[in-house]
Amino acid sequence: MSEPREHRIRRMKMRSMRRGIKEMDLILSAYANRNLDDMDAVGLDLYDSLLHENDQDLYQWVTGQADVPDAYGALISDIAQTFQK
Repeated sequence: MSEPREHRIRRMKMRSMRRGIKEMDLILSAYANRNLDDMDAVGLDLYDSLLHENDQDLYQWVTGQADVPDAYGALISDIAQTFQK
């Protein structure tokens, strides 16, 4: 059975807010609150996949301290722009 869109978005917003490190809580929850409701299914799939990544890696990608995997390049760039606002 497929998860309803509104439940999926709510779950991903919660996972964005409850990370392992506070910096990623702030960065991802701001991004999720601004963007998830407007994402299509492909975008949601990619973001959901990103939520399974290690916080230390995510933080380094968002802050430009490490190279971003190609699959996440555009998404991390978008998250980094949200973080800088």
